[in-house]
Amino acid sequence: MRNYIILYMIFTFFCCGSARCMAAAAAEGKAIVLTLDEALAIALRDNRDIRLKAQDVENAKLKIAEARSGLLPALSFTGTWNDTRGYYAKDIAQTTTQTTLKQYLYKGGKTINTIKQKENEFEVSQALLDKEKLELALDINKSFYTLALADEFAYVNQKILENIRVHLAVAKERYKNGQASESDILNMEASLSSARQEYEASLNQAEAAEELLKNLLYLEKEARIRPDAEFGYEPQEIAYDLALLKAISARPEIRQYEAQLKADKNAVEIAKADNRPSIYASWDYYSRSTASLTFSPGKGWQDYNIIGLTFSWPVFDGWAAKARVGQALIGLKQTQLTKEKAVKDIVLELRNAYLALQDAISKIQAVESDTALYKDNLETAEEKYEEGIASALDVDDSAVKYDITAFNKKQAIYDYIIAKASFDKATGGI
Repeated sequence: MRNYIILYMIFTFFCCGSARCMAAAAAEGKAIVLTLDEALAIALRDNRDIRLKAQDVENAKLKIAEARSGLLPALSFTGTWNDTRGYYAKDIAQTTTQTTLKQYLYKGGKTINTIKQKENEFEVSQALLDKEKLELALDINKSFYTLALADEFAYVNQKILENIRVHLAVAKERYKNGQASESDILNMEASLSSARQEYEASLNQAEAAEELLKNLLYLEKEARIRPDAEFGYEPQEIAYDLALLKAISARPEIRQYEAQLKADKNAVEIAKADNRPSIYASWDYYSRSTASLTFSPGKGWQDYNIIGLTFSWPVFDGWAAKARVGQALIGLKQTQLTKEKAVKDIVLELRNAYLALQDAISKIQAVESDTALYKDNLETAEEKYEEGIASALDVDDSAVKYDITAFNKKQAIYDYIIAKASFDKATGGI
């Protein structure tokens, strides 16, 4: 995740500078070519789910500042103007002011625990943001390579469709010469219809994958994007036990619940503070204007101040504080149980991702031999064509078969890429 943050900072500059180019390309109907890193950077910048979680983090920061204000004194000012009519022989206007400075010295630990609670809740919101980034990165990986694979699938179906058209044209020529039957033509036309349907279905799949990726990137509806993807892989030795230890320490969910446990413990102490005494010091300054018609020492402004120390202890509140403590303890227990469940879910997710990754590697090894075989057949057909032994249609047939096996290999690599991304996400980083 740290790598993605660095990438985001670097790519933000590029994205801001190229935003107009992307908009112009969309307006002209040109396809925007994106690499995976560029797609991830755009998503981290523009995806609304990420931005909402980022706002939650900022809000949590402000709540910390609000809680810390309880350590500072409170200063208030009140001013009143009264005009007395009909009570005295002369109408009298009077002005009074009061300035109060109040500082809590002790609140049963409520202020300190509230600050700690808000700091822990900030850690929770930060962990939720990191979790959202991990999930978004996985979704981008899936949709990006799904679109790339869908484009490859459409390309292969197009080649198959063109090959069948050539075969149909040859069959019709043979039919004219009496070398093919009408049933051969009908079978070939049925195959062409099926191939055309498959090709159109693959185009629809590619369009759906493109719409999903645009939705994740929050691109304009009119924008057209093409993934700059390579289906390559580097098999690595993966130690499951080390990956599990990394997942338990690095997953945002673990940090989230650990911080939430601390916040819930603070909530228990805050509830207990309602049964504890509070002490505050205060200073009040009063002033008022007086007139000779009132019972005052004299005309003019009169002022005085009061300094006090107040001790307050709630003796009985109908067990309301006890009920609040009980509720806080239940919340703490629920968080503990949720954390235990989250750990089990993470272990299961990691195990499934590990098995899927091993299965993907075995699939790649299985299709590599077929790919090598059909590549050799294609090279042989090309050599025979140059020698005049094979026809151009024979070469085209071999090329289509090779394209199909090459696509099967890319599909196996796609499964590996998705499984690897899911495994990395399960360990706490992609």
